[in-house]
Amino acid sequence: MIPRYSRKEMTDIWEPHTKFRIWFEIEAHAASAMAELGTIPQEAADVIWEKGGKAEFNVERIDEIEREVKHDVIAFLTHLAEHVGDDARFVHQGLTSSDVLDTCFNVQLVRAADLLLADIDELLVVLKRRAIEHKDTVCVGRSHGIHAEPVTFGLKMASAYAEFDRAKKRLIAARAEIATCALSGAVGTFANIDPQVEVYVAEKLGLEAEPISTQVIPRDRHAMFFATLGVIASSVERVAVEVRHLQRTEVLEAEEYFSPGQKGSSAMPHKRNPILTENLTGLARLVRGYAFPAMENVALWHERDISHSSVERMIGPDATVTLDFALKRLTNVMDKLVIYPENCEKNMNKLGGLVHSQRVLLALTQAGVSREDSYRLVQRNAMKVWREGKDFLTELLADEEVRAALSESDLKEKFNLDYHTKHVDTIFKRVFG
Repeated sequence: MIPRYSRKEMTDIWEPHTKFRIWFEIEAHAASAMAELGTIPQEAADVIWEKGGKAEFNVERIDEIEREVKHDVIAFLTHLAEHVGDDARFVHQGLTSSDVLDTCFNVQLVRAADLLLADIDELLVVLKRRAIEHKDTVCVGRSHGIHAEPVTFGLKMASAYAEFDRAKKRLIAARAEIATCALSGAVGTFANIDPQVEVYVAEKLGLEAEPISTQVIPRDRHAMFFATLGVIASSVERVAVEVRHLQRTEVLEAEEYFSPGQKGSSAMPHKRNPILTENLTGLARLVRGYAFPAMENVALWHERDISHSSVERMIGPDATVTLDFALKRLTNVMDKLVIYPENCEKNMNKLGGLVHSQRVLLALTQAGVSREDSYRLVQRNAMKVWREGKDFLTELLADEEVRAALSESDLKEKFNLDYHTKHVDTIFKRVFG
């Protein structure tokens, strides 16, 4: 976790103190369940909660013990016993390390998912506001980076809104996928622990009991979770790349907010660079990269190995912290994005009316000209605009073959921008309800 790209709310989830507190709660809830079942004395469970609950777990002390025993969970349990005393012998009855580690990891991922969902909600509010604000701001649509036909800036924002609305639904599903608890003991058979303990602890932690675990929670769940984060990061990048292209000097239909006193270049004082969205592109690459090792973790040996452990210790914090930061940054970018309607209009007219070529093509076919001939007639006049800077309507009006099929008023009507935006309200209703 790099402080430059981290927010405290998310990094706190992954701090050692948080982890050890969750470990304690898993063990203590398990003790309570065992006490209800009569497996351990109720007095012991009460002492575990009382003394362990008041304990300030010393990370340095746990690390010191781990250096000797070479086992992180045993190190924690040893330190917990230093606080609890004799009744610590009833802690971890019938459990295995993975029960604690996996359940804790899923608790952390659920908490991280809740923060990410809140991030997406904030982004959706901003995207909806900007979409409504620029619903009728006409600009040129591009395919392959080349002028195509008119759209509106509001439609660009609505498209982003719909994409992140889908992202929210996927993340809700991924959160549910990861919200499981396994306390099934060695190789997952419940031989030394009652299945009701797992059900009890799962309920206390806001999780579901894993239907069947081996000695670990199945890692296809985690693969889906991190893959979902990767897809969301890709959506972040898609919007960021759009802003970067629109901010290019030759386009400048929109740009990142440039604050007073901000500097764009150490060498060129005139520069205003899309540094935030370029940063988002880089962060998205990282989050996507974390999805692949999560998928590699699915194929563990038999009932358990720990080849996944080192991976998850890194990708758990890094993927969630990075995506959290990226979503917050994107929200800020879109909230303050400066949009230039006059440049949108200027760029719209840059190719002398070529954005209306399809309307002319269709009009010719409806007037009885074959599609092949219609395409030929429209294209030959369009190429004059490309090569010689001519005006498209003027060239069409001077073309005898075109005029044989379409009158002057027919042609002029095909250059009405309103035609291209007549269904914007319909699209908005579909997106926003």
